Amino acid sequence: MRAFPFLLLFFFFLTNSRQANAQGVSSYFGAGSAYDTAATSPGCQPKFILDGVTGNCEAAPKMTGTFGVFGADFMINPHIGVNGEYAFRFAQASYLPTGGLNARPAFYDFNAIYEPLPFKRVVPVLMGGIGGAKVSLYFNQQFCATTNICANQSGFFASANHFQVHGGFGVKLYVTPNIFIKPQFDAHWVHNFTQDYGRDFVPRYTISIGYSFGER
Repeated sequence: MRAFPFLLLFFFFLTNSRQANAQGVSSYFGAGSAYDTAATSPGCQPKFILDGVTGNCEAAPKMTGTFGVFGADFMINPHIGVNGEYAFRFAQASYLPTGGLNARPAFYDFNAIYEPLPFKRVVPVLMGGIGGAKVSLYFNQQFCATTNICANQSGFFASANHFQVHGGFGVKLYVTPNIFIKPQFDAHWVHNFTQDYGRDFVPRYTISIGYSFGER
C-alpha cells in the first residue's frame, strides 16, 4: 500500500489544479474482476506451490474475485492526457489454507491516455504506462475458547512487489454532460509474477461510474 498515498496526492492535484476547468479532469470508481492461473513451485506437481509454513506442497489458488478500481484522467488537450489508476481485490482470498495464509493482490499504474474521437456522448479511451503489482499475504488463524466459542484472528504477514507494464481500452458513455459509465479492459504484464500465480499476464475487466470536471 506504499503507493496508495502517492495516488491520492496525484488525484487531489488533478481535481484541484487551477487549470482543471480549462483542460478537463475526470475521476471514476468501479468494480470488476482480474484473472490469473495457478502457480507451480519447483519440486511440486503442476498447480501446486510450496507452503513455507508447513513445508508441504499445496494446491495453488487462481486469481479471481471482485476487484475495485479508482482513477483520474487529466486532459492536456482534447486528445492527449495522463492517468493514474489503482485496482485492488476487495477481500482477502484463501492462498495457502493449511498454513492459514490469505492473499490480496493489487495493481497501480501511471499512464498516458489518448482519446482519438472525443465525441460528446461516446468517448473511446486508450491508455498505456507502467506501475507496480503487490500481493499482500495475511496470516489467518482460528482460536477457540473452552466454551467452544471461536474467533478468527488475521494479521499482515508479508508482501511481494513487482514491476508491471499496463495497457487498457475503455469507453466513456455519458449519461449526462458530466456523468459517465466506463466499461474497460486492462492487460497487466507483471515481471516475475509466476512467483505468486501462474502467468505474468493478467487480464482485468471493470465497469466504473465517473464524473468529468471542466470542458470536454
